[in-house]
Amino acid sequence: MSKPPMSEPPMSEPPRSEPPWDRIPNHLTYRATRELITGLLVEQPHVGQLAVPACPGWTVGDVIAHLVSVCRGVVDGTERHLWEIPVDGPGRELPALLEAWAALDAGVEGRLTEPFRRQHAILIMDCLSHELDLRSALGLPVLDDHPAYPVALDLVTLGFGAAVGARGLPALRVQTPGAEWLAGQGEPVATVRGHRHDLYRSLTGRRTVEQIYALDWTGDPGTWLPAFAWGPFQPPDFATEVACRPAGAR
Repeated sequence: MSKPPMSEPPMSEPPRSEPPWDRIPNHLTYRATRELITGLLVEQPHVGQLAVPACPGWTVGDVIAHLVSVCRGVVDGTERHLWEIPVDGPGRELPALLEAWAALDAGVEGRLTEPFRRQHAILIMDCLSHELDLRSALGLPVLDDHPAYPVALDLVTLGFGAAVGARGLPALRVQTPGAEWLAGQGEPVATVRGHRHDLYRSLTGRRTVEQIYALDWTGDPGTWLPAFAWGPFQPPDFATEVACRPAGAR
């Protein structure tokens, strides 16, 4: 006879020094992310052939070509999964790609100010994920107060929670200073806590099993490990980046 799940032990209050969990309209969030990526690259077009370790087989130019193609697909009203959209015009130079992306701004604003669809959040999540991929490849720091974290983390915890439920796993609380989510159904039996960047990268296939275990857990991480493979995401075999915070830091 199975035993009922034990309630989780109490956790200390998170520190108050983290950036605020502010939200801005989706079209402004996407625009800000695009402009941040453009700012990383506009003065160094020579990095177009640089490999992006978080995206095996892709270069910086490939990442931008993907973002442009996905953006164009949303503007054109595609119903496909965004990660299935083929790259349009591979091999173009970075300046031309960045110019083409900027030219889609008005169309993106039109789409993202329509009644909310999950595709809107996926567009933002994809853009943030690849900005972070690029920052890692270029050796640049992440932004604690990036405006895309709230929308993107809402989405990926929803996807992770669906995977938790589909695999029959107990509910888990996912927590970062300023926000928390319930993954799965019922009362959570444990909590995983971490810096927003580390949680996000763990939930989007950018952190290894060992790095996922290094998050701040109140239960056995192995219980929920199968759910970290969901949608297009899978923990990589080898680390491509280090944690934003040491293990146990919040």
